[in-house]
Amino acid sequence: MDTLSKVSVSSVYVHAPFCSRRCFYCDFAVEVNSSGDLGAWTEALSGELRAVEREGVFVISEALKTLYVGGGTPSLLGSEAMKSLAEVIGRNRLEDPELEWTAEANPESVTHDLVEGWRKAGVNRMSLGVQSFDAQVLTWMGRLHGPDGAVRAVKAIKEAGVHNLSVDLTFGLPSRLNRCWRTDLYKVLELDVPHINLYGLSIESDTPLGRSVRDGSEVPVNEGQYRDEYLAAVELLGNAGYQHYEVSSFSQPGFSSRHNSVYWDGRPYLGLGNAAHSYSDSYRRWNVRDWLSYSALATETGVTWEKGEHLDVASRSLERLWLGLRTVFGLPIRDLDDPQRLIIESWAREGWSVLEDERVRLTAEGWLVLDRLTLELDNARAG
Repeated sequence: MDTLSKVSVSSVYVHAPFCSRRCFYCDFAVEVNSSGDLGAWTEALSGELRAVEREGVFVISEALKTLYVGGGTPSLLGSEAMKSLAEVIGRNRLEDPELEWTAEANPESVTHDLVEGWRKAGVNRMSLGVQSFDAQVLTWMGRLHGPDGAVRAVKAIKEAGVHNLSVDLTFGLPSRLNRCWRTDLYKVLELDVPHINLYGLSIESDTPLGRSVRDGSEVPVNEGQYRDEYLAAVELLGNAGYQHYEVSSFSQPGFSSRHNSVYWDGRPYLGLGNAAHSYSDSYRRWNVRDWLSYSALATETGVTWEKGEHLDVASRSLERLWLGLRTVFGLPIRDLDDPQRLIIESWAREGWSVLEDERVRLTAEGWLVLDRLTLELDNARAG
């Protein structure tokens, strides 16, 4: 059995799995529950955290730098949820004035009281799952808010004192919906939020959407439309002053996601909750996916994680390339060998990358084929 080295983590992800409804396209680890279960959630997290501390592999820093509560729909857990979470993690760990504490919410469950309660607990950044402002699209997705829901939610969040706010939109929807992507982009700009995430629709096999594609009742978007929508967003948001700092992420100056940067930089982090992942250098592990199985383990022994995996040199190298290329910082050319340098020079000729300041950075066109380019660069590695 491999001996695991201790690692100090100053970034923690916490999964809140509850959703009022599973969306048409969703493959996330969610538990359908109309109001969530705050007591069961905090009890399970407490049990897992005690086991993590007994094990001693992931050692939580005395002062966290980032905390991210995702889902699921954390806002279903109510205004006291983040106060309860702080008690589980330890209030003393959340006192760093530079802490970035993000919590996700959906528009239909956002109220002034909810945000105020979260802010008082320490939340200083929120991420709002909007996806679209088109009524037909929202219905097709299975979302519970209407076109005006996002506007009301953003207003409530700002009025309650949280101004570091991110909004998620989804592009690449089936053409039959006749969704006007530019209209959604203009509407999100009207909200004047400092951060926007754009996610291309992913068709997962074990979802209603995946089954509909298999039986022919839904036709995925064609590659050309997907490309056009992505590039239109890059141009429009860039002209509006947003920095495109990662393949899916756009921010006004000073508002990039510090927590997500931990993932992209390959720094260690701890994941708590069902399906949450933890990582340290050459080791990664994950918790059981099902909420009921997770909560039972958490309250019995606290050991909720599966065996995990040790990353060999080749896997670590591939991951380093993929993570580096997905951000605006790219990769240092000095770390590439001669065959790889020939590859990135060919990318530049195709318009997929730029070579400057001794680094290679992908363009928006390059980010559209990120996975293919990463494999190409990895396969070109000498030896």
